[in-house]
Amino acid sequence: MSRPLILGLTGSIGMGKSTVAAMFEKLGVPVFDADAVVHRLQGPCGTLVVSIESAFPGTTGDRGVDRDALGAKVFGDPDALARLELIVHPAVREAREAFLREHAAAPLVVFDIPLLFEKGGSDEVDRVAVVSAPAAIQRARVLAREGMDETRLGEILALQMPDAEKRARADYVIDTGRSQAETEAEVRLLVEKLSAP
Repeated sequence: MSRPLILGLTGSIGMGKSTVAAMFEKLGVPVFDADAVVHRLQGPCGTLVVSIESAFPGTTGDRGVDRDALGAKVFGDPDALARLELIVHPAVREAREAFLREHAAAPLVVFDIPLLFEKGGSDEVDRVAVVSAPAAIQRARVLAREGMDETRLGEILALQMPDAEKRARADYVIDTGRSQAETEAEVRLLVEKLSAP
C-alpha cells in the first residue's frame, strides 16, 4: 500500500518551527503536530490524565495536567522524565498512525516533532527539514516570551541538540532569519519538490 512521503519538521526553541508548520498547512500539506496532540491527551478529559496523576500525584486537576506542576517533577530528573515518556510516547505514536491512515492519499505529510533527533524519531520519517535562524534572532525571540529568562533558556537549550548539528543532519534547512515572504517562498518550493510524482 502506498503512503505519503513523510517530512519530519524540527528545530530548536525560538527558531520559528510553528510558523513554518503553519506555512505547510496553508499550502494544503497535512501536518501532524506532536505537541498539540500531547496537549489534547493531557487536557480536560484527556486519555493520559489518569495515568499521569497515578505516576505523578498532584499534577492534574479539572483542567487536565498542570504542566508547570508536572514540569517541576520531571525537569532535571532523567528517571522521572523517562517514566513520563513511557506514558506519553505510545499514545502519540497511536495518534500519528491514525493521522497517516487518514491522509494515506496525500503525496506529502509533515510530522512536526520538536525533539525529532533527540528522541530518535528521525528513523520514522523519509526526509528531515530543520527550521533555523541565527542565534541572536533565536535568543531575542525566546526571551520575548512571557516567563522566559536567560537561565531557563540555557536549561532548555542544554536538553536540545545544538542547531549546527541539527542543520548538519538535515536533508533541508528552512531559514527563518529573513523575511516571512522569503521563508514562505522556500517552503513553497520544498512542497513542490517533495509532492512531485
